[in-house]
Amino acid sequence: MRDLTEIRQQIDQIDQKMLALFKERMGCSVEVAEYKRGTGKAIYDPVRERQKIDALTKDEDELIIKKSVEEMFLQMMSISRRYQYSLLSQEDAYIDQTFEEVEALDINEDTKVVYQGIPGAYQEQAMVQYFGEDVKNFSVPEFKDVVKTLDRGEADYGVLPIENTSAGTVSGIYDMILDYDICVVGEESVDVRHVLAAIPGTSLDKIEKVYSHPQGLMQCKGFLDEHPDWDQVKVANTAISAKKVADDNKPVKAAICSERAAKMYGLEILKREVNDEGNNTTRFVIMSKKKQYRKDAGKVSISFSVPHESGSLYNILTHFMFNNVSMSNIESRPLPGRKWEYGFYVDVIGNLDDPAIRNSLAGIKEETKDFRILGNF
Repeated sequence: MRDLTEIRQQIDQIDQKMLALFKERMGCSVEVAEYKRGTGKAIYDPVRERQKIDALTKDEDELIIKKSVEEMFLQMMSISRRYQYSLLSQEDAYIDQTFEEVEALDINEDTKVVYQGIPGAYQEQAMVQYFGEDVKNFSVPEFKDVVKTLDRGEADYGVLPIENTSAGTVSGIYDMILDYDICVVGEESVDVRHVLAAIPGTSLDKIEKVYSHPQGLMQCKGFLDEHPDWDQVKVANTAISAKKVADDNKPVKAAICSERAAKMYGLEILKREVNDEGNNTTRFVIMSKKKQYRKDAGKVSISFSVPHESGSLYNILTHFMFNNVSMSNIESRPLPGRKWEYGFYVDVIGNLDDPAIRNSLAGIKEETKDFRILGNF
């Protein structure tokens, strides 16, 4: 039996040969990219790749070797594609044809903003934080009404919640953005600090019924568990709960809402910070029908779908790794009517003007279905 040193020396020699062959293969990739530049042929050719893998493994009987060869060449072909994308991405006009780069968003005295709910809702607070107290605004009853209003051109910007640190992603918002011709141009985070509020003169021992949004009730479960005799009533949002308590004007009723909503509807705060988690934040997206992104935008949001196959998502996400792009969020959902196919929403750090972002997105756009850039903000 050979000693370990001799075996390692042979492995080193083999690795050097493999490295030289790999460089030679990548040189061929440059020529392939040049050919495809001239013909307009797609870089990704899954049929050709599958035929090649089958040809390389057809005579291999040992399963572990067969699977290892397949994995090695799949990765090698993936690297080759990413290299070709980087060579051709500067000629990909998709981003420039779809989006306009601007110094700043067009916000002026005539700007109109739409949000869901009523004054005092956390959505309204996010709008005020982003646009200021004096911006022209109006509200609509449902989340979907926000995107419909934008799509009809009846408002310049819209505000919707997208994610909460304790409750997770707000269901259905991503799908609404995809269903309409709008994009995300900004974001705003609001600290969620629920209070218990009632009409002036009320005390905790008089409360019999408490109103709030279902998430508001859930986020205050610990506090509410201390009062098991209180009847919990779900309403459309926390501000509506404050308005109802004020309108009903009964000392047995209380609302879990924001301090802003309590003050707006003339309620007395009986207890502050009633939510279970002190670090409770909701992220809101600012949407527009104008496909724009600021020069200083630092986050790109995309969506795409992939088949339910081993390694399919991994192969897509390697485009970010290859270009040294960092992900900040990923969400998935099953696609209705398409068995075992999933849609993904991904946020990455960067700007649509960055070469690394363009390289990544060029590859992902070609290798996935339903690709869309939701915005750069």
